[in-house]
Amino acid sequence: MAKKVMKIRFRKLCPEAVMPKAATAGSAGFDLTAVRRRWNRELELWEYGTGLAVEIPAGYVGLLFPRSSVYRTGAILSNGVGVIDSDYRGEIGAKFYTLKYLEKYEIGDRICQLVIVPIPGVEWIESEELTATERGAGGYGSTGS
Repeated sequence: MAKKVMKIRFRKLCPEAVMPKAATAGSAGFDLTAVRRRWNRELELWEYGTGLAVEIPAGYVGLLFPRSSVYRTGAILSNGVGVIDSDYRGEIGAKFYTLKYLEKYEIGDRICQLVIVPIPGVEWIESEELTATERGAGGYGSTGS
């Protein structure tokens, strides 16, 4: 079955910026490429710029995840998962803490991936009780290791 095509506008903020690109036909995310890198001494993390701004359609969100290649770097995306709201028009960037000094992403490397996800309309309803489940309030590790 063919994927439904969504058109998303993007803007190159510098000539070196690379259009978001899916690595394969089955890829959920679109790779983003570093065009700039800076070590932030105060926060002790690497800041990367992609040189791209995007226009996520209303009703959707862009989720920014590290690529699987991050394992070679000893790096962790500082906010876990980045959230690109539909009304944000600034540059997409990524900040990585480095746990080990293995490799670091270089300019021109694909550093993260953008996944576009629909978000439902939500109406919050305050309630004195919630529906009971087998798990209940069990949290961290409650379902086994």
